[in-house]
Amino acid sequence: MAHSLSAKKRIRQNAKRRSKNRGLKRVVKEDIREFEAAVAGGDKAKAAEALKVAMKQLSKTAAKGTLHKNAASRRISRLQKKYNALAAKG
Repeated sequence: MAHSLSAKKRIRQNAKRRSKNRGLKRVVKEDIREFEAAVAGGDKAKAAEALKVAMKQLSKTAAKGTLHKNAASRRISRLQKKYNALAAKG
């Protein structure tokens, strides 16, 4: 257990930040799952909307520092690739 005031404050800050980061990551995962379900179902319109939402959420999460910007870009690229494959099928 922390003894100094600064160490106790750090524990509080870490708990608060962990909670926010986990919440943001959970939302990103939910949006990606929704997109992948639309792709699996073959619904282009729903997939396009879900892709837009997922990309926006990934960008916001990267901007806040929860996710590294390169990791967010990589995920966006992979999602876009899946959507393009769906669109090419017709």
